[in-house]
Amino acid sequence: MSTTPAAGAAPNVPEYSVGELTAAVKRTLEGTFDHVRVRGEITEFMAARSGHLYLCLKDDAAKIKAVVWKGTAGRLSFRPEDGLEVVATGKLTNYGPRSEYQLVVETMEPAGAGALMALLEERRRKLAAEGLFDDARKQPIPYLPRVIGVVTSPTGAVIRDILHRLADRFPRHVLVWPVLVQGQGAAEQVAAAIDGFNAIAPGGPVPRPDVLIVARGGGSLEDLWAFNEEVVVRAAAASRIPLISAVGHETDTTLIDHAADRRAPTPTAAAEIAVPVREELLDRLAGLGQRHRQAARRLLQERRTGLAAAARALPGLTDILGMRQQRFDELAERLPRALLANTNAHRHGLADAAGGLRPALLRGRAAEAGRSLEQAAGRLPRALRAGIQAHDRQLAGAAAGLRPALIERRMAEAARLVDERAARLAPAVARVAAQKEREFQQAGRVLESLSYHNVLKRGFAVVRDGGDRPVTSSRAVTPGEPLSVEFADGRAGVVAVGDGGARRPAPRPKPPRSQGDLF
Repeated sequence: MSTTPAAGAAPNVPEYSVGELTAAVKRTLEGTFDHVRVRGEITEFMAARSGHLYLCLKDDAAKIKAVVWKGTAGRLSFRPEDGLEVVATGKLTNYGPRSEYQLVVETMEPAGAGALMALLEERRRKLAAEGLFDDARKQPIPYLPRVIGVVTSPTGAVIRDILHRLADRFPRHVLVWPVLVQGQGAAEQVAAAIDGFNAIAPGGPVPRPDVLIVARGGGSLEDLWAFNEEVVVRAAAASRIPLISAVGHETDTTLIDHAADRRAPTPTAAAEIAVPVREELLDRLAGLGQRHRQAARRLLQERRTGLAAAARALPGLTDILGMRQQRFDELAERLPRALLANTNAHRHGLADAAGGLRPALLRGRAAEAGRSLEQAAGRLPRALRAGIQAHDRQLAGAAAGLRPALIERRMAEAARLVDERAARLAPAVARVAAQKEREFQQAGRVLESLSYHNVLKRGFAVVRDGGDRPVTSSRAVTPGEPLSVEFADGRAGVVAVGDGGARRPAPRPKPPRSQGDLF
């Protein structure tokens, strides 16, 4: 028994599942467009944590999605960003889960050097406007640093040239922070190395460099693009350690050259800027030492000549001491006679004193003193009785003056005086209070005329920071800082806005290796 197909059915058309149809479309796209070059402007750029890059390429007519896998992204000579016109080479494929076709990028380069130069010039103007290239903020390079930090690739001729030049001129302790100097992630590593050197604490187990050298060999504009990235320029400008940039050859110029404290035309020249020539320094020190010795000899000779001239003008030793010696001799002859006369005089004085201390005389004086004491003892009782009687009479007179009637009269007189003075005091207090009130009102009117609130009523406002202190300059305000604005009828909270300029967080820096560890 045979069956006939329903009306409108197409028995010769194969039937696909959604997955089969998507796979067929993918094979068709990859087979037909397995190698294409697409020119367009980057938009919707996003770097995933996995390392893959997602973006779109657009022109005036259309837009296509594109993806750069992590392995390919690491080989790019520049960092893609929105607004940059590029030429991407790769293959078309279909992303099955969303049935979207996209370009898998295998290589990518800017659409001509003009695009990169335009981007570079725009970035230079932006960073210069922020003051990152001002000469006023540049630091002097130390004359003879103890430790030199080098940020460069650990392999290649650059680090060998720097170390060799330092060894020839003046050997110093060198810390090398190995980084990528080209490709994806190079800019972040260079910025992290600069920040890492600045984070080393003085006096710690790892010596803090006195000067930094950021170096790379020559190359094309795309090869040197990592040193034009904002993250590197901002790290160089913020470095508290003096920084020498030595990127490329003498004709190559990158944005880090403007932000660095000193630019060297080549890495070897950077080593020459960092340290002086040891032999020249020793020769100079030897010359200065010779000049110092000659000057000391000349000064000593001049002082010796001056001393001899002064000595000739002085009188002789005999002239100075002759009169003194003669006077000494005269006094020495007179001294024995004077001592003998002094001894005799003291002897006579002692004899006179001893004559007054005879026993009979002392006993007579003692008897006379005893009689005087007995007479005084006989008069003492009568003197005591007379003194007591005089005090009794004084107390009786004082008691007579304390009679109750006399006290009442005195109290009444005092009360009358208090009432009179109280009656005169009240009007005086009222007059003083009225005068003070008039003075207070007048001062209040003057204070009101001088108050800044009258200024606020005319449309002005007072800006205060988080500590309620008035803000008098726009340079004192940082973007994102909370502020309060005081008007005539109250206050309002605001937040300051402006160019943030914050760079993308840098990856965790690798620990530096010393010259001994590297070689």
